Amino acid sequence: MKKIFCQIFLIGLLIITPYASARSEEFTDGAYSSDQIYLDGFRTKEIIINKEEPITSSDEDEDLSQWEKSLPEYQSEEDEDSDNNVINIPQTKPAQKISEERPLFKKMIEKGIIRTDIPIYWLEDELTFKPKKGPLSKIEFIGAYNGFLSSNWVSGDYDTNYTNNFIQVGAMGKFRGSKNEFKVLFNPKGVHGRNYMQNFIADAFITNNSIPHHQIIIGYSRNQVGKEGGSSSYILPFIMRSQIARNFGSTRALGVRAVGNYDLIDYSFAFNSSDRWFRKWFAGPEFTGWIDFKPLGKTNGKYGKLVIGGGLNTGKNDSHYTVGSVYVGYKYKKLWSRFEYGIADGYNGSRVVNKKAEGLYAIIGYKITPKFQVIARYDQFNPDRDTIHNTRREYTAGINYFIKGQALKLILNYVFCQNQNATNSHRLMIGTQILL
Repeated sequence: MKKIFCQIFLIGLLIITPYASARSEEFTDGAYSSDQIYLDGFRTKEIIINKEEPITSSDEDEDLSQWEKSLPEYQSEEDEDSDNNVINIPQTKPAQKISEERPLFKKMIEKGIIRTDIPIYWLEDELTFKPKKGPLSKIEFIGAYNGFLSSNWVSGDYDTNYTNNFIQVGAMGKFRGSKNEFKVLFNPKGVHGRNYMQNFIADAFITNNSIPHHQIIIGYSRNQVGKEGGSSSYILPFIMRSQIARNFGSTRALGVRAVGNYDLIDYSFAFNSSDRWFRKWFAGPEFTGWIDFKPLGKTNGKYGKLVIGGGLNTGKNDSHYTVGSVYVGYKYKKLWSRFEYGIADGYNGSRVVNKKAEGLYAIIGYKITPKFQVIARYDQFNPDRDTIHNTRREYTAGINYFIKGQALKLILNYVFCQNQNATNSHRLMIGTQILL
């Protein structure tokens, strides 16, 4: 008990720090980025929250060239339940070590990262340390960059929240002699609408893995509001999230969360403060729950992988809000699709809004090769159901080229924005991502 208290105290120092200088400012721009939550172990048993990539490496290996197969595989096998589930525990084989005598740059070039369903860091081996003494038995330092160039034509675009580029640094590790782990992640880059310290902390939490198939998360972590709204920015199929995810979700919350994972069901239940970005000590109570059912969870992927889920986010932050979501995702070999619908009577996402809104999106994707993926999305959002002719639609087509899995990828998106009450517009975006 004393050890756990000390560990929570250390993370608590990071959480309390921004309150000392935070001031209440209106949020205007900037989607909040995130990474996954890592649990019991760094490679051999990771519990991943909200994986987005539905292609398994068993499918990818069929198209690997002889040159690619000759590369040292780096976590290239996936668990049979590796789908876009709320929780997944992939059992991966240890990475094949590249000779330490090789220069760092050459080792980076030769490292064959195949998986794209979770964020595997390019320098994971080089930046992971196992101290022989002290409170930590393992620590890994991480860094991430995501940026894009955008060309817009026809002004009058309605969306003021269409940005997602970020720079992040942090560390995750395991406490010695316990089943407790931690993660801290920071945003050195400021965001308009929040002071520097309000935006500085991205993650600061401790996880406990004492209960089989479960984890208890205490601290500041991503809030599971919707399926895509609770997913990591590192594994999104498009440069930007869907409209319901940008408005209803894509936030962090301070609180306690319980996560469970079984063959046929995954779930996540959290009790949080409704505050966003450390603006208040306690803005009000909030409950966030999500359940995924996996009817084909015991068929070993023979008939594909089907996930049917739903969730609820409700609380009070100046005013009451409630958001409900339903989700269906299916994949068969290299073809995958997703559908999500969200409806809100007030919501507490990128900002607190006291209006009745709703939206949906549908995505289809196909992985032509392990490195090349084509995707398309229909995205619809109505920010106020009491206003007629207020629907906003986005049609997006994209290409992802995974040079080193999610650790190094290139992204190309074209978006046509169709608005019932504003001028239509277009976007062409070229982006990249680097995970070190």
